[in-house]
Amino acid sequence: MDEGKQGVMVAAQNPIAQLQARFKELENGFRAWLAKQSLPVEAAVVTATSAAQGAAIGAFMGTLTNDATSAIPTPPQANLSPQAMASFKQAQALAGGPLVQARNFAVMTGVNAGISCVMKRIRGKEDVQSSMVAAFGSGAMFSLVSGMGGPNQATNVITSGLFFALIQGGIFQIGQKFSQPPAEDLFYSRTRSMLTSLGLQNYEKNFKRGLLTDSTLPLLTDSALKDARIPPGPRLLILDHIQRAEKCKAAVAGCRGVELVELPKNKLTFDEWGNACVHHKIL
Repeated sequence: MDEGKQGVMVAAQNPIAQLQARFKELENGFRAWLAKQSLPVEAAVVTATSAAQGAAIGAFMGTLTNDATSAIPTPPQANLSPQAMASFKQAQALAGGPLVQARNFAVMTGVNAGISCVMKRIRGKEDVQSSMVAAFGSGAMFSLVSGMGGPNQATNVITSGLFFALIQGGIFQIGQKFSQPPAEDLFYSRTRSMLTSLGLQNYEKNFKRGLLTDSTLPLLTDSALKDARIPPGPRLLILDHIQRAEKCKAAVAGCRGVELVELPKNKLTFDEWGNACVHHKIL
């Protein structure tokens, strides 16, 4: 018992954990304050903070490329064609020192975050279109401050913006694809909730192999679960849980004075039905 108390005290006095908790608290407070501000204030704050973060990253990257910059000789500009001079500026932009890279990264991250903030507030959502618009502005501003591209500055701005927009749009789409659950999981949401509440989540794969979706739950029998290779003990727990849930639905419907068919059966999980039963003192 004493050892357990000592462990709790040590965890409570852990300076790293306290620092992380404090930082999280400050971050949540800052986000809550920022959400209450007007659009110009929010956009300005987001742009400034993101630019500062980008400048720090760029300065660090610049220390790694500082040696490469010194290795690039500065040719006399009079002897260079416009295309050669543009290539030289591009090499300087990509291999600049800490200050050059800090400027470039500050512009890219600041403009991107600022436009994203404005688009999200105006459109009420964050999607691939907003992401590409923000990336286009970021690429265009990067082209202006870095001097990358050919002698035609207007063309450089447009091409750089389009390049940034295509890259970030592709990354956004890939991230959305991997962040969404597989389509088949949508048919097993209630099944997953039931198995998790019973501590039988390891048997979800058995339900999927047997194509026992949410719509088949009221029809489940012992033989069907046996065919899905679920052991006798878990089968009894699952069938008992389903039987209780069906009785609960009917009882809740009776308490509410409505027909059972009027209740949104397919939209409630087993846990939600259980909470309703407890609320009506049925279980």
